[in-house]
Amino acid sequence: MASFPTSLISGYEAFRAQRLPTEQSRYRELSERGQSPEVMLIGCCDSRVSPEVIFDAGPGEMFVVRNVANLVPVYEPDGGAHGVSAALEFAVQVLKVKHIVVLGHAQCGGIRAFVEKPAPLTPSDFIGRWMSMFSKPGEVVEQRESETMQDFITRIEKAAVFRSLENLMTFPCIKIQVERGKIQLHGAYFGVADGELSVLDQETKQFVPAVKVV
Repeated sequence: MASFPTSLISGYEAFRAQRLPTEQSRYRELSERGQSPEVMLIGCCDSRVSPEVIFDAGPGEMFVVRNVANLVPVYEPDGGAHGVSAALEFAVQVLKVKHIVVLGHAQCGGIRAFVEKPAPLTPSDFIGRWMSMFSKPGEVVEQRESETMQDFITRIEKAAVFRSLENLMTFPCIKIQVERGKIQLHGAYFGVADGELSVLDQETKQFVPAVKVV
């Protein structure tokens, strides 16, 4: 059997020595009372974009779901295996979260795969089939205009946040809570290179800096 990664063992040792002592009581409380996060975050599984690190979140503060390109599928009660949909249902109906955040990011490999489409889909092309949910039937969203390739990809990365927010509203349990004012939906975009976070302005539908730089 292969040896467990030494980097993970070292990381755990650092956790036990530095972070655990200051958060031990919090972990005990969460163990006894259960979790009750107010925020659910849907992010990408890109290793450079860790929501808990970006938002400096402690244990129990966020309910996080990560997948390729931070996508939310449309509501489909077809009996299939739907990991994101199951997590949404649990967050809304059991945890009673008050906010759902879709976090997109720069240099997203899933978006690049969607844009470039290097070859026709095959039965084993899981990424291609996953990314195909980005487009509605008959819709073409990956047409490049008079923009650089990087600007084009950035536009599609942000469009993925809009599409996921749109798809969230196809879930009856979410739609009714949003209409009642019990849940708020939010979009955000993280720059990997500069660490800048932008949030979606609900009125202008534009991404604006989360923190004003003085």
